[in-house]
Amino acid sequence: MNYIDLRSDTVTKPTPEMREAMAAAEVGDDVYGEDPTVNRLQELSAEKTGHEAGLFVPTGTMGNLSAILAHCQRGDEVILGKSAHTYLYEAGGLSVLGGVHSCQLPNQPDGSLALDEIEAAIRPDDPHQPITRLITLENTHNHCGGTFQTVAYMHNISEFAHARGLKVHLDGARVFNAAAALNVAVNKLTSPMDSVTFCLSKGLSAPVGSVLCGSKTFIDRARRARKILGGGMRQAGVLAAAGIIAIDKMTSRLGEDHLRARVLAEGLTKIPGIELDEGTPATNMIFFNLTDEANMLANQLAKKLKDIGILVGVDGERRIRLVTHFWYKEDDVDKTVNAFNTILK
Repeated sequence: MNYIDLRSDTVTKPTPEMREAMAAAEVGDDVYGEDPTVNRLQELSAEKTGHEAGLFVPTGTMGNLSAILAHCQRGDEVILGKSAHTYLYEAGGLSVLGGVHSCQLPNQPDGSLALDEIEAAIRPDDPHQPITRLITLENTHNHCGGTFQTVAYMHNISEFAHARGLKVHLDGARVFNAAAALNVAVNKLTSPMDSVTFCLSKGLSAPVGSVLCGSKTFIDRARRARKILGGGMRQAGVLAAAGIIAIDKMTSRLGEDHLRARVLAEGLTKIPGIELDEGTPATNMIFFNLTDEANMLANQLAKKLKDIGILVGVDGERRIRLVTHFWYKEDDVDKTVNAFNTILK
């Protein structure tokens, strides 16, 4: 069966143009810094995000952990949100492998961290306490519904942190979605940060990889951390070639995914038993709860939908997540709404 897959934008497959570029990629040994395609991807990424240098890594999780290891020493503390991907879904790597302590603050509904709460969390100069070293943000914010942070907020938190001697890392896995939602160049969101990761293999459709960007000195430290984590790759240009296409071609079309998410959400609002989150979708993610009127749980609905060719994400007992992406086409919207309606009517 050919499924309509809305579980995540991680299910995207490389485009035909990416496959051609991968087959034709010029390669070398990236550990020696000799893969020209990787080098081009890193330079392009740094230019796009407003930073000096970039580092190609296999995954966003490795990118975030490499950043934390480069910013922090063992025993330092990072301030992050309780709903942050780094805190919830990256296996505790910052503490397991980095010896870095975390201070978790509640995320605001839009995914941001309140500056007054960050201020209160910064440790005093006291040998009994860890040293506050880093703030990490997420934009867009996955667990808060694909919400995005504004340009003003990114500048404000950067100025706030730097005035207090702190660094700021951005988990920008879907930061190009945030830029599309705001209709701004991505560097407006990323250049105020001390470092940023963004993912190539979600909405940008590349098969593998993320890029970590920052200053040259920072990237030198991060490269060492990547090596420690086992992320040194050899002829990685075959992967980087798809990443170049992702940045050059796929970033400019993300608004289409957002539009399809809005049209899909409008269709779902008319179906009894579905209660959409307020403001959803902010970007390409739709979150909703099943009310008592649905008379079934989320996993039961997901199974029934799978039987008729629709895959969805189960995010709780009565909670569903849908994520639009390049391979979710305009014709799929009506099919999806009709499938929900058939099961829940």
